[in-house]
Amino acid sequence: MANSECSSGPVTHVFRGTFIHSTPETALQVLEDALLGVDTAGKISFIGKGENLLELSQKFGFNPSDVNQLAQHEFFMPGMIDTHIHASQYSYAGTALDMPLLQWLNTYTFPVESHFKDLEFAKKIYTQVVKRTLRNGTTTACYFATIHTDASLLLGQIANDFGQRALVGKVCMDRNNSVKHYRETVQESVDETHRFIKELLNKKYPLVKPVVTPRFAPSCTEALLEQLGTIAKNNNLHIQSHISENIDELKLVKELFPDSETYTDVYHKFNLLTDKTIMAHGCHLSDKELTVFRETGTSLSHCPNSNVSLCSGILDARNVLNHKVKLGLGTDVAGGYSSSILDAVRRTLDASKVLTIQNPQHQTLTFEEVFRLATLGGSQALSLDDQIGNFEVGKDFDALRVNVAARGGPIDLVQCKEPKILLEKFLNLGKCQFSAYLIVVFKHKANHLTFYSLFPPICPLKGDDRNIVEVFVAGRKVVPCEDLALE
Repeated sequence: MANSECSSGPVTHVFRGTFIHSTPETALQVLEDALLGVDTAGKISFIGKGENLLELSQKFGFNPSDVNQLAQHEFFMPGMIDTHIHASQYSYAGTALDMPLLQWLNTYTFPVESHFKDLEFAKKIYTQVVKRTLRNGTTTACYFATIHTDASLLLGQIANDFGQRALVGKVCMDRNNSVKHYRETVQESVDETHRFIKELLNKKYPLVKPVVTPRFAPSCTEALLEQLGTIAKNNNLHIQSHISENIDELKLVKELFPDSETYTDVYHKFNLLTDKTIMAHGCHLSDKELTVFRETGTSLSHCPNSNVSLCSGILDARNVLNHKVKLGLGTDVAGGYSSSILDAVRRTLDASKVLTIQNPQHQTLTFEEVFRLATLGGSQALSLDDQIGNFEVGKDFDALRVNVAARGGPIDLVQCKEPKILLEKFLNLGKCQFSAYLIVVFKHKANHLTFYSLFPPICPLKGDDRNIVEVFVAGRKVVPCEDLALE
């Protein structure tokens, strides 16, 4: 491994051990006995060989005795990236999966999201989802909030306070016949989107940015979509939405937008497909539509847990990659029942194998490829790969310190294993924590949902009960952290 260095600020942390990451050319690269330095700005200042410790310490001005040595069964990997998660749906994750998409939205989602006008309620939920995803190793999250501007700003504040990198979207929707008080007029949506963007940018959070968020085409009129496309262009902002998730959804889009040939055309017409756009699902996109995605630089978020849980479909991720469309992974809480990207990794592998069972000619994704989707692929999908996604000098140090042999963990090591096998075991067996709180939701008449109480933790988790022992975002250790401790 050749030394890789850059001029930067003083080195504050140096780690020695195994580093595992992906490059655009190589799905999995293992750097054994490597030295990695992090500077005061949280960026990777050098990567070198352990045998060059003395030389590097003199060059970068650190004491060799201050090097943080990883244990035998530990390694660093890049932070995982959730390219699609509904923070506002976290309260009922793991429940309410008994309906297809459109009925599910009307029965569960819209009634719950309407509660977020209550900022105390929003604070409880958003605090828990940021805590939980960080502890699960999600260093970057692309969040859907709700139509409520102040609550969406609060989500941005909470992500900043806990140190998570985040794109936060105030949801825009001017069509909703099922919960009529949970929608906006076109003018309200445009005005509040402008306010949300201005106020969030004025906070100058280093790692939290706004993303323009039309919920999905069926909940937006053409007038609103056109305005949102203009707002995103004028402010050079990210865009997020949903596309081709469910067959009934496709039929509805055709009814609502009869002049558009495809679902993709609806967004393309209003300048919503750009190299900073991330569209979730895409289970039923045609090859012609994927070509438009590639030509516009638009990305897809693969949410396999949700796609199966709501019986929406199975995305052919191999076909997406063959079309050279940027692809990352998403949990899609609460359509997906898990807030962990580790679960998304496992479900992605399962979905690919199901397609191979159906068609033996299908080329199954490898775990190495899916590891890349969870890390570098996610950064590419969010157009953040110049900042994060792998261990390259000059990028931010977003990383997970993984101990595969953590005491009390779910992984049994019979004998010493090579790093690649340790990573595979972690991806397939690694433990994620359960929620610190149980939020009990009862459905009753008129399809309303009532939140009866927030119960305290069933039992506290100790530090040695998890495989992800440390989480870093931009060089800052955010896990373990007293603020993230179970209360």
